[in-house]
Amino acid sequence: MNQKVLWRGIAVYVLIFFVFCTTSNVYGSGFAIYTQGASALGQADAVIAHADDPSAIFFNPALINKLEGTQIELGTTLLFPSQEFKSAATGNSFRTESEVFYPSTVFVTHKFNDKISAGLGVFSPFGLGTNWGNSWEGRYIATNSEMKTFNINPVVSYRITPDFTFAAGVDFLLLDTTLKKGLNLSGLASAVPSLGLPAGLPDGRQKFKGDGNGVGYNFGILYDINKDISFGASYRSEIKVGIDGDATFALPSPSLGAIFPNTPGNSHITLPRVVQAGIDYKGFNRLTLETGMRWEGWSSFKELRINLDKSVLGSTVSITEKNWHDTYSANLGVKYQLNDAVALLTGYLYGGNPVPDKTFDPIVPDATTHLFTVGTNIKYKNMRIDLAYGYQLLEGRSKNNTVADPLNPLNNANGKYDTDIHLIGISLTYKI
Repeated sequence: MNQKVLWRGIAVYVLIFFVFCTTSNVYGSGFAIYTQGASALGQADAVIAHADDPSAIFFNPALINKLEGTQIELGTTLLFPSQEFKSAATGNSFRTESEVFYPSTVFVTHKFNDKISAGLGVFSPFGLGTNWGNSWEGRYIATNSEMKTFNINPVVSYRITPDFTFAAGVDFLLLDTTLKKGLNLSGLASAVPSLGLPAGLPDGRQKFKGDGNGVGYNFGILYDINKDISFGASYRSEIKVGIDGDATFALPSPSLGAIFPNTPGNSHITLPRVVQAGIDYKGFNRLTLETGMRWEGWSSFKELRINLDKSVLGSTVSITEKNWHDTYSANLGVKYQLNDAVALLTGYLYGGNPVPDKTFDPIVPDATTHLFTVGTNIKYKNMRIDLAYGYQLLEGRSKNNTVADPLNPLNNANGKYDTDIHLIGISLTYKI
């Protein structure tokens, strides 16, 4: 069998596998995900002005003009998050359930000629996974929160002049979300005496599960200032996603079904704009340096509103104020070409925090981030394996606000939150 035909067939089957089998719960700072390639992770994502693999589709699609022939990249990143809460009210400590997340990627590029290249990326740009369990202090705010996204991103890159390249693409995004929390029914009898309920009811549970889709766009530029210095920038637009789903309740008594009916509902979310830019310097022998910045427009996330078709406890709408703000991040990446087959990588990223103190909650216990990374590229014939490790430390943060259980403010989960994440990335690139 012709080798090219064989590899194209393998690529198709692997793509199907990624779509239907490995799209999983994911975890990221806030709920944006930048683990889109092991080589990029090893350089702390300082790859906006230089790249040598197809993950450039995500970071800056103008760079794919630098890639020869047809190239396929498959990758995943294992994420091991650890979150701990220490209560200001009781001094008790709680941890999230131990879970491993693995956002995965597929990138394909093809160079038609010296001017035109095209590519296709399949990846998860946003995700969320926090599972505090059903017995912790803040169970009436959140127990298990999940969001999965799946983005299909075709791009075209055109070299306008020998030194300047422009690229653009379309984002077709699918989203699935599940939000769970406990229902504090113990004080319901006294809070709403007209219902005639018995005192001291045990907890119930609430779940909203929904899905939706949206369309956005992205573009990138690359300017080779001279043979040693390049400037790159990229932009991803907001994506507005309408979400349709169902609110369901697990109740200790069937008589409560009249005030907590299972009901269809809907919500929406506007995923943020992202701007990235970087300057790359290759003037040192075998050494590539890049420094850059990232701006994320999180001010688009003003509230979490769920509209219900049926009235639940006298209301058809649930609104949680968010009012997140825009953030900046800065990074530095280093790549040293040890020999023709092996490169060594390292990097550091400082990430801003979009969540204000007033609306900070355990669904997204975000904080200022420090990411430290190392990695390597290993070439063998037409293949390259990239390996990377990252340690992400979120600065300790305290919650002291009124985001709480409305029937008992003592269950508001105010206290200290600490989070860190271990990341292990692996990518395989094959040049046809």
